[in-house]
This record gives sequence, C-alpha cells and structure tokens, in this order.
Amino acid sequence: MDNRQLNLTKIRPEFKTTTINDNMSSDERFQNLVLRPIVKFQNNLLNEVFLNYVSKHKNVFYSLTIEKRIDYIENAIIKDMKFRNSLKGMIIGMFTVEEYINYIQNSSALNKRMMNLVKQRLIDNVQLFEKPEILKAI
Repeated sequence: MDNRQLNLTKIRPEFKTTTINDNMSSDERFQNLVLRPIVKFQNNLLNEVFLNYVSKHKNVFYSLTIEKRIDYIENAIIKDMKFRNSLKGMIIGMFTVEEYINYIQNSSALNKRMMNLVKQRLIDNVQLFEKPEILKAI
C-alpha cells in the first residue's frame, strides 16, 4: 500500500453502523465503504462550496422557505452541471487509485449514488445555511 492510499483511507471517518454482507451489490458496497466516508469527511467543504454557490446566484436561497430551500438544493445538484461536476471532483479526488479503477467500471450508477449522498448531506444541513449578518459599526 503506497503512502497516498494509506493516508486517504486513514483520514476517513468510520461508520460503526454500516453493515457489509455478501448479498450487497458491488455498487452498494462501494457506496458504503468508499462514498459515505468521503462525503462525511468532506462535509465542511461541501457546505462552504454550497454557500459560495448561493452567493454567486444572488442569495435567492435565503429568501426561500425550508421546503423551497430543499428544492433549491436538489435543483442545483441535478440541473447545474458545472456545480455537479465540481462536487463530483471533490469526492473523486479523495479516491485511491484502486477505488478510482473500480469507480470507472460503473461511474454512471456510482455518480447517481454519490450525488444522492451529497444532496442528502446538504439537505440535512439546510438549517445551517443562514444568511451571514453584516457586521455594523457601533
């Protein structure tokens, strides 16, 4: 195992509740062993990237209800290919070479799983996304 592979796998959070069994598809196994830990590890970065996306789109997000904010997140990930590809890059960049080789065998299905995980993580954090207050001089 090379240093990069060792370091990448070592920094990922572990899920004690994740069960892996022989009945799982290879995609589901990849999702649970690779994608989930990486998405969790990248949580803070994903949040900041989303806040930057909101800022670049005139902060419309902040005027929406919670339900509409969830729709906004889903639409951003589904319809904005530039944003989607950026998110994918943040996850794929954390793959080991072996994981990448496995990923490219079925990238279409794994991309769908990856984006669902990212979308769900952003939705779970939706209440953290509040408009930053501008500091006023006293």
